[in-house]
Amino acid sequence: MNLRHLSVAAAFLITGLVAHAFPIAISGTEGYKVYVGSTNDIIATYEGNSAAYSNDLYLQGWGFVFNNHDNNVGDTVNLGSFAVGTELVFRLYVRNTGDSFYTGDASRNPDNNFHARVQSDWAPSTTLVSFEDLYNGPFDYNDLSFSFTNTQGSQEPPSVPETLPTAGALLLVFAGMVAARRRV
Repeated sequence: MNLRHLSVAAAFLITGLVAHAFPIAISGTEGYKVYVGSTNDIIATYEGNSAAYSNDLYLQGWGFVFNNHDNNVGDTVNLGSFAVGTELVFRLYVRNTGDSFYTGDASRNPDNNFHARVQSDWAPSTTLVSFEDLYNGPFDYNDLSFSFTNTQGSQEPPSVPETLPTAGALLLVFAGMVAARRRV
């Protein structure tokens, strides 16, 4: 192999690395949902893309978050706080085709395919979400990647700590009230 061939091979290698220099959620997390993990504010961070199409990211019930061509890697948006255990449903709107794709169940999408990977604990208390923007694939999930603090990704909702008094505690309170009434 001569120097020219080595240069061409190096250029292809570098181009391939640059095309995927941003994080993509791990395989096997397709269809996972994003759940609120704490009452702290949720900070969204734009992580990158390699899509030719222009894609807008929305949080259902909240509004526009990012565009894969207008935002810069590292841009952040404070989404505020939500109740622990709340599912955050994200929608990717593809401007070029008019399609919308969602995190979570495949049935939410017009082609009945998973269009998002959701990787929990990508960083401490941070979830990474990567979207696919084409109807029926190719499902490389590199069209918009973003992360969220104070969230977790899973197939099932997390267990929410019980905030109501237990039956035993209620019984003790009631017994105390009865005893206090008898003393009067």
